Amino acid sequence: MSVIARQGFKYSIIGYLGFLLGTVSAIFIFPYDVKFYGKLRYIMPMAEIILPLVVFGLSYSNVKFFFSTKNDGKHQNLLSLSLVAVSINFLIFICGFFLAAHFFPEIKDSQLWKMKLLILPLVLVLGLSTVFNKYISNFKRIVVPNIIDNFLPKIANLGAFVLFFFLAFPEKWALYFFFGIFVLGLIAYYIYANKLEKFTPDFSTKYFKKDKLYKKIFTYSFYGFLGNIGTYIALRIDNVMIGDYLGFEENGVYSTLLAIISLISIPSMGLYAISAPLINKHLELKEYEELDIFHKKTSLTLFFLGLVLFSCICVGFPFLTSLMKNGELFKQAEPVVWILGIMTLFDLATGFNGYVISLSKFYRFSTFVMVILAFVTISLNLYFIKNTNLGLLGVAMATAISLTLFNIIKIIFNYWKFKVFPFTIEMIYATIIGTSAITIAVLLPDFKNNFLNLVYKPGLVLLFFLVGNHFLKIFPIEKYLNKTFLKSIFKF
Repeated sequence: MSVIARQGFKYSIIGYLGFLLGTVSAIFIFPYDVKFYGKLRYIMPMAEIILPLVVFGLSYSNVKFFFSTKNDGKHQNLLSLSLVAVSINFLIFICGFFLAAHFFPEIKDSQLWKMKLLILPLVLVLGLSTVFNKYISNFKRIVVPNIIDNFLPKIANLGAFVLFFFLAFPEKWALYFFFGIFVLGLIAYYIYANKLEKFTPDFSTKYFKKDKLYKKIFTYSFYGFLGNIGTYIALRIDNVMIGDYLGFEENGVYSTLLAIISLISIPSMGLYAISAPLINKHLELKEYEELDIFHKKTSLTLFFLGLVLFSCICVGFPFLTSLMKNGELFKQAEPVVWILGIMTLFDLATGFNGYVISLSKFYRFSTFVMVILAFVTISLNLYFIKNTNLGLLGVAMATAISLTLFNIIKIIFNYWKFKVFPFTIEMIYATIIGTSAITIAVLLPDFKNNFLNLVYKPGLVLLFFLVGNHFLKIFPIEKYLNKTFLKSIFKF
């Protein structure tokens, strides 16, 4: 097995295990103290939103310019200066933050200000870690970085929660533990990078002044910064705004529901990364018809499997909440599950729209739209929070509207430029099956035992999908259940 195949296989295993750890914790452990969990789920997203301002795309430049600088023996020079630049950017941000608080005192009412002694140092640690993460990927080593990047945040959340709630440690000590885990991650990055290749810091700027290479690095980093900040704001702002405007308890509820809905995305884990080389090949050779066929197949696969999981979640959610601590809080927010679930299904149905754009010569368009999406998401969240009484439902609607618009724009752009389109008639058939399955499962009588209902109703939905798919031939299940395919997985 090649290094890439071996690393890719391990990467997938770690990804699934990390996902499982996070989801199980969110459903069965964190509900014991929703407010404290909401606080934890505010800290990390807030730090991640600030992160692009500090890193400024330099992590991507350590990938883009790695081979050219390595040929000249200056790749560690680039890494060293990137780490220094991140530290300088952090100091500039700190000065700007406190200066802004001086001229705009309302900033001091925010949760960010109240938790600045934890969040701001965390930004620096994450910034340095991000640079090391991308640098290490140049050596085709993604497993250890994935353990640090995927597992450590979940261990930090779970460990801090256990210390605070189950072991009755003071909150500040639990938060110290949370921060300490990321510091350990940064140390692990340094040790691993040094193991791959002896790290010799080089802070000279002479090489980058030659032929004005620094300008190319700055330009590339700037586009990386725009894409990054747009992505982080669009995908993390909901947790931050809930924490600031609605409270940590509501943020805990929302984060738990988000974890449950993320189960729908399981089929997409790893598939996009596997598809990227093939997408790139079709684009390079201008094989747009083949790309369209591949796009439709992938989109249908993701949508069908996601719809099966979503249907099971819909009929099982009320009974799951009865088995959860503080389950009534989650049951009251059930409409949020439907909105976020439908949003996720639409995202899966559009397939690898974003990859088509980002791997083409029009990659700047994706960055531009992502920045606009960030502003739309913030505006919609503010509107629903301040002008309605919808609470978490309003935040879910804001997120769903903005991300759906983003996907529609990508669909139109890809059809205009490449004549590729993700939707097929089979998706309509699948939707009819899913709607019918949910309706029948909901209308059928319940047992007195909620655990039996949690097994029986989703089980009925699965049976309905199997029968419906057998007659309509939407998804080739038999292809994935035959002995040859299963043996190939275990052999791999």
